[in-house]
Amino acid sequence: MKHILIMTIIGFLGLNGVYAQFGQGESEVGIFEHLDDTIPLDLLFVNERSDTVTLRQIVDKPTVLSFVYFDCPGLCNPLLDGINEVVGKADLKLGVDYQVVTISFNYFDTPEKAKDKKKNFSTLISKDNSQYWTYLTTDSASIEKILNAVGYRIKKVGVDWVHPSAIILLSPDGKITRYLYGTYFLPFDLKMAVSEASKGISRPTINRVLEFCFSYDPQGQKYSLQITKVAATIIIAFALILIAIMMIKPKRKEK
Repeated sequence: MKHILIMTIIGFLGLNGVYAQFGQGESEVGIFEHLDDTIPLDLLFVNERSDTVTLRQIVDKPTVLSFVYFDCPGLCNPLLDGINEVVGKADLKLGVDYQVVTISFNYFDTPEKAKDKKKNFSTLISKDNSQYWTYLTTDSASIEKILNAVGYRIKKVGVDWVHPSAIILLSPDGKITRYLYGTYFLPFDLKMAVSEASKGISRPTINRVLEFCFSYDPQGQKYSLQITKVAATIIIAFALILIAIMMIKPKRKEK
């Protein structure tokens, strides 16, 4: 009985993984986790105060890293809202336990735009602690290097970008320890991820629902739910469970 249930679960998860990989290969947009890799710390960036800095100067404690572009019509604002909300709710002290770094992957974005974004999306953070949420811009070469280092793949579509939504946890020495997907994050998940990052412990991601369930609509410039994939997965899951039940019942009757 246990073996049947285990095989059922493995079959479902494997099928889920096949769908996710197919979606990634199709669009070449998504996140390919680089757990335990260290980001390039000597790349040059410009912060919202127009200071030139390196990631080595910034990353000295557990760091929540996110990627956006400032004129995004879709996921970027909800992502920044989600970070702002979880920072305000989490039982952690920003600037002591961890910090937040947001990098624009649009090389046309400026420090002035970064300053405006920071003002709009740090409403739940005190003025004293807002210095620990840094917004960075840089050139195309540095953007390509940092995106490749974390496995974050984007695609230019007209004046906009197709991109995933997630935050990435870094240890104090810049090692990638965790990926959290979506635009909404639970305070408990953040606390656990920060705790792991502080110890340099990496954890594989279980929940990758966003990449699987959502696709970008270039015309509507938004992510839409892929009903077909979701429905197919639910049907297959029920079918596997039904097969498992049917295989278990005869054994019970014999007994």
